[in-house]
Amino acid sequence: MFNRLPMFQNQGRKALNHKLDNIQALTSVLNHPEKKFKSLHIAGTNGKGSSSHMLASVLQQAGYKVGLYTSPHLKDFRERIKINGTEIPENNVITFIKKYKSFFEENQLSFFEMTVGLAFDYFAKEQVDIAVIEVGLGGRFDSTNIINPEVSLITNISKDHIDILGNTLPEIAIEKAGIIKQNTPVVISEYNEETAPIFTKKAKEENAPIVFASSISTDLKTDLQGIYQEKNIKGVLAVLDFLRNDFWEISDDDIKIGLLNVVKNTGLKGRWQTLCEKPKIVCDTGHNEAGLSYVIKQISQQSFDKLHIVLGFAKDKDVEAALAMFPKDAKYYFCKPNIPRGLDTHILTEIAIKKGINGKAYNSVKQALEAAKENANSEDFIFVGGSTFVVAEIV
Repeated sequence: MFNRLPMFQNQGRKALNHKLDNIQALTSVLNHPEKKFKSLHIAGTNGKGSSSHMLASVLQQAGYKVGLYTSPHLKDFRERIKINGTEIPENNVITFIKKYKSFFEENQLSFFEMTVGLAFDYFAKEQVDIAVIEVGLGGRFDSTNIINPEVSLITNISKDHIDILGNTLPEIAIEKAGIIKQNTPVVISEYNEETAPIFTKKAKEENAPIVFASSISTDLKTDLQGIYQEKNIKGVLAVLDFLRNDFWEISDDDIKIGLLNVVKNTGLKGRWQTLCEKPKIVCDTGHNEAGLSYVIKQISQQSFDKLHIVLGFAKDKDVEAALAMFPKDAKYYFCKPNIPRGLDTHILTEIAIKKGINGKAYNSVKQALEAAKENANSEDFIFVGGSTFVVAEIV
């Protein structure tokens, strides 16, 4: 059933619809579920998934019934839609699709539009206290951008999906700024002199209070691994400050405990996740220049005898720029994620050779990882990544 609907996760740009007409038509048929629950709206190039899960975890810790909508999924479609960490029941998905199948087909709804409608309908019927809603792509024309949230959060702006969102940071920021709503507080996790004026101007136009969270000082930690989480935490804290000022009951302990139990409370995977200790195997879903720069910095901080890297990309990424950041003295195992968007391993190998990186091509992600494990000793380090879809095949 899902295969009949356009899905950016698999197909890329041709699955997109740069309008909100379809999702508005669907929610009208559903009797506007998006107006029946409170929400937080999270956008950004990197960090929006981690930040969404942190917020959901803290709100759960505070005793609220919390909906969580994120994308993409790693293993199971139902990971996208959760309440208090529990995935939407399969029967709910089947019933929804059967009931509205003819509407989807007649109106040629995309996978995203259908999924957002399903999530909003489920959250409304289950009467969540609040839902944390992650933008799928961009912001301005994303299917989620029909909600009126309590607070909006924009985590980070860097170059990704440039064929869709724009070639420059200001162009991309304009798309992300599309989630800023009238009289609704907005938090920007990271200050960037190129993009800050875009957000400040849009916030002023909408009379939206704006906070740049990078100036926040905190010692709070999260169980989500990765040095990039330090910046995400600041944005999350600024959002929680707005909620507390609006009389949401969230204690300091709720914040501390919630941040330390994100994986337990929400089930998030793939963020500098350790899969094995000897040899140490770590995977991370970072897949663009900014995300991978943090990953590579963290790899450089590890202690090991030899470094093995299992690497694959989606073909719409700037692979040359990504490979230019990777260390030359590692042993590489190239693979293709099992989706139509996956970059052919032979093309990847050719690009890598031009960048001075030598490795061997494998027929699958699992085969590449098995080869790395066979070649590694107990004191070596194996990293698996380059794409969310590479990580999805081994977690």
